[in-house]
Amino acid sequence: MSLPSYERGAALLRGKLAVLPDAPGVYRMLDASGAALYVGKARNIRRRVAQYAQVARLPIRLRRMLARLADVEIVITRSEAEALLLEASLIRREQPPFNIMLRDDKTYPSLLLTRDHPFPRLLRHRGAHTVKGWYFGPFASAGAVHETLMALQRGFLLRNCTDSMFAQRTRPCLQYHIHRCTAPCVGKISQTEYAGQVEGARRFLTGRSTQIQEQLAARMQAASQILDYETAARLRDRLRALAAVQTVQGVSLPGLGDADVMAAHTEDRQSVVQVHVLRGGHTFGTRSHRLRHEAGQSASEVLASFIGQFYADKDVPPLILLTPLPADAPFLEEALTQKSGRSVRLESPQQGPRRRLVEAALHNAREALARHLAETGVQAGLLQQVAEAFHLPAPPRRIEVYDNSHTGGRSAMGAMIVAGAEGLDKKSWRRFVIRDDIAPGDDPAMMREVMRRRLLRLREALAAGEATQRPDLIILDGGITQLNAAYGLASELGFADLAFVGMAKGEDRNAGRERYFLPGQAEPVILPEGSAVAFFLQRLRDEAHRFAINSHRAKREADLLRSPLDDIPGVGPARRRALLQHFGSARAISAAAPEDLQRVSGISLRLARVILDRLG
Repeated sequence: MSLPSYERGAALLRGKLAVLPDAPGVYRMLDASGAALYVGKARNIRRRVAQYAQVARLPIRLRRMLARLADVEIVITRSEAEALLLEASLIRREQPPFNIMLRDDKTYPSLLLTRDHPFPRLLRHRGAHTVKGWYFGPFASAGAVHETLMALQRGFLLRNCTDSMFAQRTRPCLQYHIHRCTAPCVGKISQTEYAGQVEGARRFLTGRSTQIQEQLAARMQAASQILDYETAARLRDRLRALAAVQTVQGVSLPGLGDADVMAAHTEDRQSVVQVHVLRGGHTFGTRSHRLRHEAGQSASEVLASFIGQFYADKDVPPLILLTPLPADAPFLEEALTQKSGRSVRLESPQQGPRRRLVEAALHNAREALARHLAETGVQAGLLQQVAEAFHLPAPPRRIEVYDNSHTGGRSAMGAMIVAGAEGLDKKSWRRFVIRDDIAPGDDPAMMREVMRRRLLRLREALAAGEATQRPDLIILDGGITQLNAAYGLASELGFADLAFVGMAKGEDRNAGRERYFLPGQAEPVILPEGSAVAFFLQRLRDEAHRFAINSHRAKREADLLRSPLDDIPGVGPARRRALLQHFGSARAISAAAPEDLQRVSGISLRLARVILDRLG
């Protein structure tokens, strides 16, 4: 009698125990294709892996993992704290299905006050901190950082123009005239005075707002006493702008300084972690994060895994207030301290103002999860109706919707949007640049080109054993012609079993009277006008149409801005910019002599002749 599949996985682990080290590190459970099923950390790798071999003590989710197990890989680290950081990095990169996964982690925006120019600029920033300057944040929402930036520009009159625009100005721009900049580009303010504005903004953003406001108020009072009412009015407006910053940032907690507040709420396989960002005692916004995991995970486990992944690419504040407190909080503190280079403390307050902060975060987490569960319940019902309308064996877990957009066949773009049980999956959306040799206006050929590339990539991924999602339903914006072109190609490529639907506009192109064509079916499916499922499919079609149009417009604008110099070998961005700055246009360059081009930095006589030959 053969062993259950999970027993074979446990036997594989027992066979490897003899060669596993008694050391801290990270282990990766792999399937037959080499993809990670689970990534874990341990103070002692051999003892931790041995626990997975005791099948009777494992929850169902880990038995399912053992059933797919083919190998184990390990990485030894110097400490468990270092192992925790490596585990979080691998989970984010490899997306193993049996780990708690942060689904909606997006880069938090910051404010950047540059330090690479005599007159620094204040701007929004996302991504790595590669630009030299002071970074303030992170802000939990783009709206909060935008409103704060606008108010700070009114309060400190710092420039936001690019360095190249700054260098080209000969007279003040509109920002100066509406009192949002002091026009350093044309010498309206000295470098010393401007440095004072920069220092004021920096001190305000680091929590010394009261001191800055008192100084401005004193200056306003002094200007008023000498009857300089115009200056006093400008200072009054700046004070109001700074007060607006504090209103935008919300609740303050004096003495708290920089901190993050986190709370986790879990129901079955769904969890939400609410994060409130506080800097200088002021709230910089709040955001909900959904996490994917197997059943049986506690809120404490969810929060512990979230913290490692969340701070993998973010600065860590010195204090994190949270509920509930993870069991391995000491190791999390050690790992975050090691990452940030300064002491980091995790605290679960039980009373007082700090407790009220975490309770507010927990309330928001519960509300966010309740809304999500309600939305997914509605979505599940709609997907069931889709399956019934188009005779699918089960509700589709992944729907792909395709559309094309072009202007007279030029700058043609194809678009794919994806929807599933949790709504629109925007991370999976794709654009397709359609090649130029397709006849203008041949929409079926364009659809066939898009589908060919999508299905070839899918076939390659499946052949390589890569984890990829196969569509359960493909909807094409177009009638029977586009459907026949795409489905015929799918059959040629070995995907005749995929479910296709061609969605055509109804009579007089009225929304609500769409016809849905199925392969091999003469009569279209017509859904009841005004039904929930019809409205759902219209919304998907409209979303694909919008995405395709926006993609086409972006490509059309890029094509219009494209220079004849772009295709000349040896002419990169720097040389192209130097040539255009010297001559003004590609036409002026083509009319010049080789010796004239040679006067431009980086242009040799040989390259000048190549340029003129290419420009004709």
